Amino acid sequence: MSSNGSDMRTPLGKVRGLGSAKDGTSHFWQQRLTGLANLPLSLFFMYSIYSMAGKSYQEAMAFIASPLVSVMLILFIASSVYHMKLGMQVVLEDYIHGEKMKILLLILNAFFATFIGIACIFSILKISFGA
Repeated sequence: MSSNGSDMRTPLGKVRGLGSAKDGTSHFWQQRLTGLANLPLSLFFMYSIYSMAGKSYQEAMAFIASPLVSVMLILFIASSVYHMKLGMQVVLEDYIHGEKMKILLLILNAFFATFIGIACIFSILKISFGA
């Protein structure tokens, strides 16, 4: 880093210590891979919803408690929530210009995605283990 004022990075970029091509490529690929993973996982989720239509509460709980279904639903939740977090991060970084507000919103985005993911996965595990 130069001390003569020619550093063109934003304050957020300086805090992160990242410059050109040090984060964007992995973020790009993570978005693409989670998007790709979400295709079959979303189809499985839609199949699950369709197959439970008209079933009793007990039948629906038994279906979700099945090991394969539980694992697939947890994968769907994890991949979807992470994909959502990455997408919102891009939106926030591109369209929020105040650095303090941007950092606050990025932190809230991470907390929100984590909370939603944990709550959903906890619910599936609770059903799976019969608690």
